[in-house]
Amino acid sequence: MSSKYIVRQPIKDTAGNIIGYEILYHGENQAFSGDSGTSSAEFAAADTIYTFLTQNSTKMLKGTLNFMTFTTMLLMKKTPRLFDKNELVIQIDDSVIIHPLSMHFVQQFAKEGYKIAVNEFQFMPRYLALLDGIDYIKINIKSVNDINLKNTVEIARSMNKKCIITDIDSEALYEKALAMKVDAVEGTYVAERLTTRAHSSAYIQSNFFRLMVAVTRDEPNVEEIEQMIAADAGLTFALLKLVNSCYFALRHRANTIRQAMMTLGLGQLKQWIYLLSASNTEGSMEEGSEEFLKRSFMRANFCSELMNHAKDMPISKSEAYLMGMFSTLNYLIDAPLEEILAEVPVADEIKNALLNHEGRCGKLYDLVLSYEAANWEQINVLADELGISSNVLTNVYFICMDNVNTLWEQLTNPYLSDTGEEMEEKATAPEGTLQ
Repeated sequence: MSSKYIVRQPIKDTAGNIIGYEILYHGENQAFSGDSGTSSAEFAAADTIYTFLTQNSTKMLKGTLNFMTFTTMLLMKKTPRLFDKNELVIQIDDSVIIHPLSMHFVQQFAKEGYKIAVNEFQFMPRYLALLDGIDYIKINIKSVNDINLKNTVEIARSMNKKCIITDIDSEALYEKALAMKVDAVEGTYVAERLTTRAHSSAYIQSNFFRLMVAVTRDEPNVEEIEQMIAADAGLTFALLKLVNSCYFALRHRANTIRQAMMTLGLGQLKQWIYLLSASNTEGSMEEGSEEFLKRSFMRANFCSELMNHAKDMPISKSEAYLMGMFSTLNYLIDAPLEEILAEVPVADEIKNALLNHEGRCGKLYDLVLSYEAANWEQINVLADELGISSNVLTNVYFICMDNVNTLWEQLTNPYLSDTGEEMEEKATAPEGTLQ
């Protein structure tokens, strides 16, 4: 049975802010925008994609700007209408541009208010003729020479079109794109590049890092953890804010640190400390930290959920969660990952996976990284080696994405009937009876 995957990769402006996501699809042995062969094959593929998107994608893609490439058959099936016109950019490539019927549909969608982008824009008459009716041009930095790239960017800028440079997989290409003064960039290097550390090293080492070690011990000391949280006003406020949000729907409010810890349980506390550490006393995130923390949380959830399907794994689901979460600790703490993991009480299998990509844990970690990078061939190989059916991967990915988005929303925008000042007073109140 053919594999079907959907993954999204960020598109960032030159300041490093995400402006939207490229939705990459792979199914029926072809890429979302790839050549389809015969018309019957394309129709079959389009039908599969349409059904797949109807069943799976809308819940994951809500609330963001999504750049998605459509073939002629997908346009004929009016697939763009699965998405809100404010959340979709219809991408077209050469196969659509040279097809009169396809362009008729594109023009109709544009009249309805959908944004249009052209993939692999080229310095050719049929592409230049489209400039009046499109909103974005996307140029593959590896497919054009510097002169044509510069000319195309200048033309786009003169006509007030947004210009996105794609396929950036190295720092040299990234710097080259920035020098062209484009509007946005995309590629594996862009997806992995973090504009800033989530925290200063001093903050992490004095609070977060010690707390992470404490909650990941085989037998965590509840009183020690409570004292560490109590010593940090920001973590105290963030913890109480979390457990009193509508996500937990408590009958009685948690008024103390101990009550909050008992509400979460040590298992969930271990998972949430990573995110709680990013909240200051106003409950907001430091600039640049949100993208980083959501990626860490996504990796952790993905690793953990894939454990339900992987065969012969030497670690537990909770350990797999930590493997995903700790995979980016070097960005958080601003120190070599090898040095950090030497101080963290995790299994050797996890350390070997993160540092050397070894063992079955290394294969699980590589599968998550390959999915992030939309490396279709590697995804299939690793899934097969782990005994994971390729058909469950996207469903698991969607579940994790939905969970991360939901929990993140609850963390950053919880429903509070009390004011922050009232909660801070409760945080210092004497211990009461646990509810």
